[in-house]
Amino acid sequence: MRQHSAPLGSSVQSRHVHGASLAFAALAAILTSTPIGASQLGTNADDLQEIVVTAREPRFVAPTLRDRIGRIWAPVYINGQGPFRLVLDTGASHSGVTQAVAMSLGLATDRSPPVLMHGVTGSSNVPTVHVDSLVVGDLGVDAELLPVLPDAFGGAQGILGTEGLANKRIFIDFHHDRILITYSRGERAARGFMTLPFRSVHGALIVIDAMIGSIPTKAIIDTGGQATIGNLALQNALTRFHGLPAGSQDEIEGVSLDVQSGMLKPAPAIALGTVQIQHSSVTFGDMSIFEQWQMTKQPVLLIGMDVLGLLDVLVIDYRRHELQIRLAGHG
Repeated sequence: MRQHSAPLGSSVQSRHVHGASLAFAALAAILTSTPIGASQLGTNADDLQEIVVTAREPRFVAPTLRDRIGRIWAPVYINGQGPFRLVLDTGASHSGVTQAVAMSLGLATDRSPPVLMHGVTGSSNVPTVHVDSLVVGDLGVDAELLPVLPDAFGGAQGILGTEGLANKRIFIDFHHDRILITYSRGERAARGFMTLPFRSVHGALIVIDAMIGSIPTKAIIDTGGQATIGNLALQNALTRFHGLPAGSQDEIEGVSLDVQSGMLKPAPAIALGTVQIQHSSVTFGDMSIFEQWQMTKQPVLLIGMDVLGLLDVLVIDYRRHELQIRLAGHG
C-alpha cells in the first residue's frame, strides 16, 4: 500500500532510568508568584469521574517529583467508547492509539493505509485505524486515521496530538489532578499567574523565545516528552561561551522505539520571559526530530515534563497564543 507521511512531532519519548535519576537530582525551578484562590480555577470534575485507574497514581495529571517524571493524561472518547487515557503531547501533530485500544474498539488495522511516523529518535511505518470521532471536553475530531503506536508508556493508551486545538484552552492543574479542554474565550491570566506568549511553528508546535545563559534559544513546549533535550547547535554555543562540562552518556527512546545517544550535562539558567529555571540538566544530541523539523542550525531546546511537571498550574491558550502558569507552592 502507498505510505502516507503523518509526522507525530516529538511524540512520546522516555529517558532510560539511569539518565532520568540524574536529571531529577539536579532539577529545581526558582520562581515567585502571588497566591490564587481555588475558586478561580474553574473545574468540572463531574465530567472526569468515569476513568478507573487501579494503580496508586493520579488519574489525569501527575506532577514531577524527585524520583518520578510527571505525565498529563486526557480522558478521550473514541467512537463514543471510553474514556481512554491518552498522553497529551503538544509536540505531536497527530493523535495515535495502542494496539490494545484498536482491538477493544474492534478496529481492523488492515483496512487503512500505513503511515510513516516521525518521533524524536527516528521514523517507522505503522498501521492505522479509521475512527469516526475522537472527543475530549470541547475538542471533537471527526473521521480520522489514527496511527497504531508500537508503545505508550506510563499506563497511557495512546497520544493526544494537537489536531483540533487551534481555538482551544487547555487547563492543567498538577496540584489537584485535573485537566480541562475547552473553547478559548480569550480570557486573560488570573491573578497570581505569569504569562508567556508563544508562536506556532509547523502548524502547532509551541515555540517560546528563551535564553540559556547568554544564548538566545527556541524553546519548544513538549508535554509528551519526559526529558528536556537540546540540539547540537545549542550544545556548541553553550560550550563556546559557557564551557559546558563533559557530562555523562544518556539515551533517549522514542515512540518509534529507536534509541539515540546523547550527553546529559548541567545547563546554565534557562529564562522563559520572567520565568527562571536553575540547576537543570539537559540531554544534548543529534536527535532525528531536529532534522525532521529543520531545526539543526540554530539553538533549540525541547522542554519536557521533567521541567513542566514542576509547575502548579499550566494553561495553554491556543487562541491567545499564550501560556499562563502558576508556580508550585504559591496557592
